[in-house]
Amino acid sequence: MCVGVPMQLASTDGIAGRAVATNELIDLSLTPDAAPGDWVLNFLGAAREVLEADEAAKISAALGGLRALMEGRDLGDAFADLEQTGPRLPTHLQAALDAGETTA
Repeated sequence: MCVGVPMQLASTDGIAGRAVATNELIDLSLTPDAAPGDWVLNFLGAAREVLEADEAAKISAALGGLRALMEGRDLGDAFADLEQTGPRLPTHLQAALDAGETTA
């Protein structure tokens, strides 16, 4: 399994970028419009999408919560955004449910 990690870009040079905190080299081939200061979702050295800062913070908090859980600590408010809204179906499944579709 591959987990995406939000990273902020310190610099870019063509299809390559460097992360602020780690100085890690990131392939920007799939996010060619990414610029210094942008947050990207990094999977094994490749950015898959550009993120808004608040989305990057939510993902980072969730990853921190999972890390805490694996270390036997409390989750804290790592998933506070989900606790406030509750679980939601993806749009296409919610539309099917609203239309009365079910499976046997």
